[in-house]
Amino acid sequence: MPLGIKPIVDFAFKKIFGTAVQTEPLIGILNAVLEPDERIIEVEILNPFSYQDFADDKLIVLDVRACDAAGRQLNIEMQLTVRGALRQRLVYYACSLFTDQLGKGEDFDLLRPAISICLLCANLFGDSVAHHRFRLADVAHGRTLDGTVEVHTVELMKYNLDEASISQASRLEQWAFFLLYADRYEGDELRKLLPADEFEEAISTMETIRDKTEDRIMYDQREKAQRDYLWAIRDARKEGREEGLEEGMEKGIEKGLEKGLEKGLEKGLEKGKLIGKIELLRELLGDAPGPRVELQEYSMDDLSALLAKLQERIRSRG
Repeated sequence: MPLGIKPIVDFAFKKIFGTAVQTEPLIGILNAVLEPDERIIEVEILNPFSYQDFADDKLIVLDVRACDAAGRQLNIEMQLTVRGALRQRLVYYACSLFTDQLGKGEDFDLLRPAISICLLCANLFGDSVAHHRFRLADVAHGRTLDGTVEVHTVELMKYNLDEASISQASRLEQWAFFLLYADRYEGDELRKLLPADEFEEAISTMETIRDKTEDRIMYDQREKAQRDYLWAIRDARKEGREEGLEEGMEKGIEKGLEKGLEKGLEKGLEKGKLIGKIELLRELLGDAPGPRVELQEYSMDDLSALLAKLQERIRSRG
């Protein structure tokens, strides 16, 4: 029977990657994203998993903060949707990781790199690149301010994940597969697909959530709250699009009427000038004046033709 536990649900994500006594999954995904010259072998989780964080239906910021043996400040979070100012928020929190290290009067030499990782179940950028890595850089000369602030975005949906080849894929692709599809497999099936120790701990945690009554109730509540939140966002976006369409139609009609009125006035003035010239020439030629209403019914082409005939008669008289 499939596990039925989605790692992207906040309760499961935090328990898998944020449990203080079980850091292998967190170390594994950090190494997969960062690919550091010296692999991370130890981390201290600064905001460990707590049941109290999930005691109500309030949506929390789903992140795990940690510090590795080199003192680097690390943050990894899961985002199910892309909201308006997400890019700015990612930069803001990465900078906060950097600046919050110092107390009043402490030396800047104490600052260690601050690295923020955002795992996304939606696309943030329009290209086909799944993993972007941002640093402070001089774009004109290619120089970077290393050891300061770094932001990673991992757009999970951009990976071409295949069960048949996942065992030979990169470790980051394997984690993407785990996050997106682990709920569809039995524990032992998943272990065969992803045999590394870091996945073993993650799978065991998912089995605990499935089998432990307290965890399963909490997980179901969080999944429902998360689903309701996503539905609310989609409904708001749909309503916004419909309102925008309606407003656009109203503005279009208004603009069309305004433009039509302007064209009508221009055409009316032009027609009035032609009729005025015709009436003047008829008077000069001694013709009996016709009713103005009759001329109003003429088309512009007919009025122009009549005017041309009258002008020719004037010229022929010298």
